[in-house]
Amino acid sequence: MSTANHTIRKFNRFELKYLLTLRQAEQFKSALRTYMTPDQHGHNDGRYALTSLYFDSPDLRCYWEKEYGLRFRRKLRIRRYETGEPLTEATPVFVEIKQRVDRVTQKRRAVLPYGDALRLCLDRHLPDCAPEERPVVEEIYAFLWQYNLRPMSIVRYDRQAFTGSDYDIGLRVTFDSALSFQMQRLSLHEEPSALPMLPAHQVVMEIKINEHMPLWLTELIADQNLKMVRVSKYCRSIEAAQNMPALRWNSLPAESSEEMLASSLSVFNRLEQKLGIGR
Repeated sequence: MSTANHTIRKFNRFELKYLLTLRQAEQFKSALRTYMTPDQHGHNDGRYALTSLYFDSPDLRCYWEKEYGLRFRRKLRIRRYETGEPLTEATPVFVEIKQRVDRVTQKRRAVLPYGDALRLCLDRHLPDCAPEERPVVEEIYAFLWQYNLRPMSIVRYDRQAFTGSDYDIGLRVTFDSALSFQMQRLSLHEEPSALPMLPAHQVVMEIKINEHMPLWLTELIADQNLKMVRVSKYCRSIEAAQNMPALRWNSLPAESSEEMLASSLSVFNRLEQKLGIGR
């Protein structure tokens, strides 16, 4: 999936979440195809993989805001839509603030080269960016200082997405499976050392709507007797780590961008590898 296909920088919507079994998910997808189509920006029937590096304060303020159900809460992440290509300093990624105000989910994001995203989030260095990116980048910069944000967890999963027709503009239904997390080596460009977050047979379904739920979708949910759940992938990663004391994730020192990028593949590293040239 190309990052360029996801350059909508701001939107508001409602999000409803459900926890399904693999069998329930396949049944639901089958019924959805009458009304929706696979996301054209994905591949293989609307499928793609996502990796997100989440940030939080040392006392987990973003986590507790969610757990306490505060009417206004925010979190910050660097998100990559996986393409199969190595992640380099120049690779575009999203830096996103996801915000909840009452029942409305708001997202604001900027597209930055991976190296600049790390320098912003780790070193508090404002990057040169396009004018349309500047307001979001400055908001992220202030948020980083306000909460003393630092890398806290990486979450990965596979997604299959469906989009609404012209009659259901803004409707989006996604199915997330193979959810995993890691609390050490918090670098998106390194080989994952992830652990399962949910049992392998469970799928997180999210329904995203701009205003009203279509009647046919309400009836479909009722027919399958699905119940809404409060599922935060970031919060689940924190809770999973707390059940594994050996990880000792919360005591790890924060890295600088240069320390984190030291193990990344630069353009020259990739060329040397391709040509078989040693250092």
